[in-house]
Formats: sequence, structure tokens, C-alpha cells
Amino acid sequence: MSLQRIVRVSLEHPTSAVCVAGVETLVDIYGSVPEGTEMFEVYGTPGVDIYISPNMERGRERADTRRWRFDATLEIIVVMNSPSNDLNDSHVQISYHSSHEPLPLAYAVLYLTCVDISLDCDLNCEGRQDRNFVDKRQWVWGPSGYGGILLVNCDRDDPSCDVQDNCDQHVHCLQDLEDMSVMVLRTQGPAALFDDHKLVLHTSSYDAKRAQVFHICGPEDVCEAYRHVLGQDKVSYEVPRLHGDEERFFVEGLSFPDAGFTGLISFHVTLLDDSNEDFSASPIFTDTVVFRVAPWIMTPSTLPPLEVYVCRVRNNTCFVDAVAELARKAGCKLTICPQAENRNDRWIQDEMELGYVQAPHKTLPVVFDSPRNGELQDFPYKRILVKWPQGHPGGAGLPPCPEGAAPRGALCGLVGRGPCG
Repeated sequence: MSLQRIVRVSLEHPTSAVCVAGVETLVDIYGSVPEGTEMFEVYGTPGVDIYISPNMERGRERADTRRWRFDATLEIIVVMNSPSNDLNDSHVQISYHSSHEPLPLAYAVLYLTCVDISLDCDLNCEGRQDRNFVDKRQWVWGPSGYGGILLVNCDRDDPSCDVQDNCDQHVHCLQDLEDMSVMVLRTQGPAALFDDHKLVLHTSSYDAKRAQVFHICGPEDVCEAYRHVLGQDKVSYEVPRLHGDEERFFVEGLSFPDAGFTGLISFHVTLLDDSNEDFSASPIFTDTVVFRVAPWIMTPSTLPPLEVYVCRVRNNTCFVDAVAELARKAGCKLTICPQAENRNDRWIQDEMELGYVQAPHKTLPVVFDSPRNGELQDFPYKRILVKWPQGHPGGAGLPPCPEGAAPRGALCGLVGRGPCG
């Protein structure tokens, strides 16, 4: 999933290049050509597939089928599909010929090192980080669609924290990771390659304001091991090779989709050649994954009630008693906001709406705190952004969560309050 790279060969000395498994590399043989050249041959070691493409209309042929007439319109395409065991362990040889000479006029040699690089997430909504030969740069709706899904991590898993989980750059408790989506960077190839090459994870400044990424850099059971590497004020991160062939990242949303934000967020990993001290690092390959931030969904009033909220104000004792009796018959919990809290504001449904967000790995109850901000303005934050008791079926007013989607005792998030809402 990267543009074709062009590598130029020389008659004066062998050339070395890095290629990525499954990605085409164009070989330019025309910059250094011996005088009198009329034809050429191209051969590669096992594992190197070489094709000649006369033009877009005629397709391509394998290069080792015959000798080719020298023509500047021909393209030489090299593909490797398996990572190398050592640096420069494969090569391509080009020999230049003249009809007047029995031996080649000259040779050019290109040494190749193949590395396999993939940035993956749960593309198929099945909890697997599998690229599955789809275009990860796209997010496709529908039964046959694909693409990663992010949750806005707007709950508060650690009750001792004063802010919602996505309002800072720390993981305060391991339960917080359950609200995040996993992104995996896989690399295979010679370790020595990364002595003068590096991998950089990056995103745009626009997307960095809407999602953030943590890299696990130590023991999985220690919160301090999760380092904030992208998001908010960070747009790039040089990835150290800490765990060999696989590095795991945890991604959380910061903003819900709205009129100015489609919900799509892209992350990229780029392999950079940093071998030349006189020049800045040059990109070799970029892989991309796209997430969509799950929208907030308001639960319909036709669902069976799980919990009923009512305000006790002056002169509504009969109403509250009648609601309590209905709640008892329905077998659902009743929460009464006392007059001292509501300050005689009875319009609780104008202050908040119940809903949820959902991804393959988690369903999170989320209450919408409306911009009304009457006398009940603090009720959603103080009474809803709390841990539900053990045995609660997933959140106030929510349908039962899909099996395994949300643990009992899940936190309720809050949207619409402050800069993190």
C-alpha cells in the first residue's frame, strides 16, 4: 500500500536497496548504459520475481523468459514476497549486450534486502488484527465492509481521578485499556537493517486532536508502561524495537463525529532510510490503517426500562409516588434526585439523555449532558459518571449488551460536558 519506489543501478559499483514484501520496486537501468547497447538480460536469485512491462496496455512478462531489446519505455519491476534472513542476501543482475559482441558489454548488480512491515487493527470487526488483503486506507460500510472502530474513552475507570480518561495523557488503571482499540505494528527482516533505518508512526495534526495512542513499553500489568506517543500535541513517534517483531499500541478517541468531523482517523507507519549522514532520512514505504470513531447512539423510549430517573420538587409527591409504583411493577431501579440537588428543576430529560457507544471489543454506556445547564447541570457529572454496581446489566436505560461485549460493573461515560465531551 505504497507508491512504487525507483532504484537506479550503476555500472561502476553494485547498488543496495531495501524493498518491502509484496511491494513493487522499479529498477532504472537507463542512467548508466555502455555505448553500443542494443539488448539486455535480467536475472534474479531465488525469491526475487522480475517482470518487464512494455506499457500499461500490454501488461507484463517475466524478465527471465528472453533477451530484451533495449528500449527506454520498458519498465523493470522487482517483487519479493518473503523477508530476508541477512542484509543483501538477494540480488538482481542486469547484463548489457550488443549484436556485434559475443560477451556482455557490462554488468550492473542490485543487492536486495527484503523486510515485511504491516500496521494492522481489527479490520473485520471480529477482534482480530488481520489485514486480510483489503485496502486498509479505506473504511467501508456494510455487511462486507471493513475498517477499525474507536471508542471515545469518556468514562472514568479510576474513581480517584478528577477528569475523564481521555482528558489527559496517562493510563491510570489497567481497566482503562478495555475501552481502547488495539493497533499492531509487525516487522520481519534482518535486525541489522534498523541500524540505519527507522520506523516512524505518525498522523496528521487534525487527527491528533481527535484520537491518541499509547505504546506499551514495559510489563503489561504496570500502568506506567503505557507511554503516550501520539495525539493532542504529538503527531509523530520513532518506534523503538522493544519486543522484536511485534509492537502493540492502544488507541482511544477524543471527539465524537459531528458536522465538522466525519469520524475517520488515519495512522501511518513509514520506513525511513537514515543511512546517509549528509541528507535527511528518505521514505521507503508507508502503511496506513483507518479507524472510524463510533457515534453516540441514543436509546429509544420503546426499550424495556432498566432504571428510571425522576426529580422530587415542590408539590409533585403524588407524581413521584406513582412513578415509584410503576418502577416497582416493572422491576426496574428508581433513582430520585432530591430537591436539594435539583433546586426545584424537574426537567431531567431536558438535562440529559441516555445512550451508548459500541465497538467489537466493548459497549460503553454514555450519557449525553445537554447544553441546557439549568439547575440540574451538575447532576449528570456527579451522579452518572460513576461505576455501576456489580450485577447492573450494562448501564442505565441500555439494552442488554452483546455477550462478552461489556463487563459487569462497566463505567458510564459522559458526552457534551467541557472540552473532552
